[in-house]
Amino acid sequence: MKNKDFDQILSKYAELVVKVGLNLRESQRLFIWAQQLEVAPLVRKVVRSAYQNGCRRVSVLWNDDQEIVDRLTLASKDSLEEFDTWKTEERFRAAERGDASLIIRGRDPNVFKDLDSEDLGTYDRVYLQNMKPYLNLAMRNATQWCVVSPPTVDWASTVFPDLEPEKAEEMLWEYVIKACRLDHPDPVDFWENYLEQIKTRAAFLNQKKYKEIKFTGSGTDIRVGLPDGHIWIGGKNESQTGIPFAANLPTEEIFTTPHRMMTEGVVSATKPLVYLGNRIEDLRLVFSQGKVVEYSAKRGEETLRTVLESDENSRYLGEVALVAHQTPISEMGLVFLNTLYDENASNHLALGSSYRNNILGGDDMSDEEYAQAGGNDSINHVDFMFGSSEMDVDGVQPDGTEEAVMRGGDWAFKI
Repeated sequence: MKNKDFDQILSKYAELVVKVGLNLRESQRLFIWAQQLEVAPLVRKVVRSAYQNGCRRVSVLWNDDQEIVDRLTLASKDSLEEFDTWKTEERFRAAERGDASLIIRGRDPNVFKDLDSEDLGTYDRVYLQNMKPYLNLAMRNATQWCVVSPPTVDWASTVFPDLEPEKAEEMLWEYVIKACRLDHPDPVDFWENYLEQIKTRAAFLNQKKYKEIKFTGSGTDIRVGLPDGHIWIGGKNESQTGIPFAANLPTEEIFTTPHRMMTEGVVSATKPLVYLGNRIEDLRLVFSQGKVVEYSAKRGEETLRTVLESDENSRYLGEVALVAHQTPISEMGLVFLNTLYDENASNHLALGSSYRNNILGGDDMSDEEYAQAGGNDSINHVDFMFGSSEMDVDGVQPDGTEEAVMRGGDWAFKI
C-alpha cells in the first residue's frame, strides 16, 4: 500500500501511539523493539512523531523472523541454549531508567510452523528466561509501554489465503484501520474519550468486590476466584511514575488477576491461538485448585504442551478479561490470528504471570507476599479467547449472591 492517503494513515497511527499509547513525555527516551523488518514504515513514522513531541532519544532494536527460522533449521542443536543477552539487558536498562517502551510486530502466524517443536520449545524457553527481568518491570508498569501490530504481507496472506499478497495486505489494513479507529477524523481525541468509558466500567466492577467470576456457555463452565484487593483495569494503565498510558492499541478489555489457586471447571476456546508461529485450535482446559489438570487441542496440542510446560506456574492463570461480544472488532467477524486483535473481540484468560497492579499494593509486595495474596509469577503470559454471543458471566459476592455481569455476550449493566 503506497499512496498519499496511506501515508496519512501511517502518520495518524504513529501520532496515536506516541500521544495515547505511550503518552510520551517531553525529554523522555523511547525504546522500540521492531519484531519484523516489514514494520519499518510505521517504525519510521513513530520515530519522527516521537521527536516532534519532544522525545530526547529514540533507540530501535530490529528483529527478523527469517533469521530465527534459519538458526533453528541450520545451526547446531547445542547452540540453541545460547542467547544474545545484550538485547534483553538493553531493554531492561531502558525500562529501569524510565524510557517508554514500544513493541511493533506483525508476525506471520505460520512463520515457525515447519520447525522442530523441541527446538522451537528450547528457543522459546531460553528467550523467556532472558526476558524475565524486563518482564518483571513491565508487569509492575515501571514505565509506559505499548504493543501495536501493523499488517505485513505474510500475516495478511495467512488471514486471506485466497487473495494475491498485495490485495491481502490492503484488505487487512482496512480491518486494522477500523479496529484502531484510524478512519476517525481525530483518532487521538476518539481514544482519549473511549478509554475513559472503559475506565468507568472497570470502576463499577471494582465497587462490587466479587469473590469470583462465573462463565457459562460455548463449552465453558468455569469459576475464576479473585484475590482480596483485586483491581479491575480498563482503558489506561498508570506507570509507577504516575503517567497514564494504553498498553494495547486497540483495546476493549477490562481485566484483573485471578487468585492463583481458585479456578475450577472447564474452558473451551472459541478462537484459535497463535503461539510460536503455530496455531492452536479448539483448545480445552480443565482446572482444579487453580491448576490445569487436563488439556487438549484438535490442532497444535504439542504447542499447547510447550506453553503449559514453560515453567511450574504456566499451568495457572494470570489474567481474566471481560470483553463484550458486541465490540467493533468482534462485529467485524474476522479472526485476525493475532492476539492483540483477537483478544479484544472476546472474553479471555491468560496462562502464566499476572500483573502486579491488579492487586492492591502488589507493586510493593515481595515475591512471597505476592504469591500468598494469590498472584502468579511465570516466564510466560499467554492469552486465549473463549467468549461468544452465547456466554453468560456472573459476579459472585462474598455471601454467594450472584449478579449478572454479561448476558448473551453483552454487558448486563449500564454505566
